[in-house]
Amino acid sequence: MRQDHLRRITPRRACRNGRASIGCFVRFVDGLLPALQTTLRLFLEQILGQEASASWMIKLQNRAAEALQAPYQELALALPGEAVLNGDESPTKEGLAKAWTWTFVAATFSVFALRTSRKAQVVLEFLGDSFTGVLGCDRAKMYWAFGRLQWCWAHLLRDFQSLIDRPCPVARRLGHDLQRQTRAMFELWNRVRDGTLSHKAFGEQMIPIRSEVEALLLRGKFDPKLRGFCSELWKYRARLWTFVDVEGVEPTNNAAERALRPAVIWRKLCFGTQSAQGSRFVERMLTAIETCRQQKRNSFAWMTQAVQAHFAQEKAPSLLARA
Repeated sequence: MRQDHLRRITPRRACRNGRASIGCFVRFVDGLLPALQTTLRLFLEQILGQEASASWMIKLQNRAAEALQAPYQELALALPGEAVLNGDESPTKEGLAKAWTWTFVAATFSVFALRTSRKAQVVLEFLGDSFTGVLGCDRAKMYWAFGRLQWCWAHLLRDFQSLIDRPCPVARRLGHDLQRQTRAMFELWNRVRDGTLSHKAFGEQMIPIRSEVEALLLRGKFDPKLRGFCSELWKYRARLWTFVDVEGVEPTNNAAERALRPAVIWRKLCFGTQSAQGSRFVERMLTAIETCRQQKRNSFAWMTQAVQAHFAQEKAPSLLARA
């Protein structure tokens, strides 16, 4: 009798009242582990007795995207007011088109966006033209017009290793010299992280390291084989040291790269989305799941509340930590 009743659950009824958990479970697993959709359908049909066609599950995805729209938009609108953000992007697909999964990570929430562009217009869409905070990022130029930048030292370390790997002895020496200063910098930074060195004292102890790095870049700027790399870093050297001058800024972009990992795994498993509608589902699910992780909240419980509120035509629970 239980199974007969479950077979009559429509996509709308699967999200409402006592059946909210079934619909939310489907959407939660499908958003978290999309490659398991076939296995999930078998589980629903053979264990729970719930008929689960592909179209039924797509309808559930669409309803999930609708339920998450308002909380997602609230987070997106909060981004320009944040003092510190980290941003990154990773390639994916939308149908046959190239696309990118973007993320902007704040202290207590993250926002994901799937767009068919890797240009500054996407950053402008989310940060606006009046963002005055600090943006941690790599050296990709679409970020350059937004806020005060902190270039990622993890990326720079890889660039220094590339110099070491060159056959040119001058490049190898420069790479080793820059790596040596970077290691000294991270030794000091680790003490800031564990609380044994104040940020003010860190800034003072960074003065000789900072001077030496800039001297190395200035020297390399006049070498024909190193001019391009060193000239850019020298010209924009302030972007190397924002974390020294502004407390609360990290020297790496690890926060954004860490947030993107589930999206990268998702893309490798299911090869992107098939439509703009699918992209909206994915970006909102990633946003909700990662934000709940940052806030140590139960993402499935929050999603159930959001879906119930949607069908009751009530305001969805906020994902802002202060709300």
